[in-house]
Amino acid sequence: MNHLPRLCRAPLVGRPVLLAITRRLSSKVPPEPTWEEVDETKLPKPTKIDKDTIDHLERLALVDFANKEGISRLEAAIRFADQMFLVDTTGVEPMDSVLEDRELYLRADTVTEGNCKDEILRNAGKVVEDYFVAPPGNIPLPKKEEYDR
Repeated sequence: MNHLPRLCRAPLVGRPVLLAITRRLSSKVPPEPTWEEVDETKLPKPTKIDKDTIDHLERLALVDFANKEGISRLEAAIRFADQMFLVDTTGVEPMDSVLEDRELYLRADTVTEGNCKDEILRNAGKVVEDYFVAPPGNIPLPKKEEYDR
């Protein structure tokens, strides 16, 4: 007998208690954690970021990576992503969408407001011909000759 609907309506059942009850009643949630330590020997060798790649990333992202901490964080993020190589995907078909098994519905869009262009453009710092003016992207950053690596 499923007691979950009755427990959900109970006024004293808080979210942590409800989650614990749900885990105990659901056969899909394992009772114990199922993760294992990552075997570092099965991962590709750690990626080292060279100066040209850092310069390229800085131009694309407009972020200054050129210090020891920035480079080590970037390399750690790549190392974390390397764990995807250990996922066994044999027999798994590629998906078009995470919602493949559902039929998506279209919402009936109705216009409730409008003709407020002037009001919206008043929020802009600078306007040219009814368009927002934004600073140019990918501004070349000054070159640093040496990194503290």
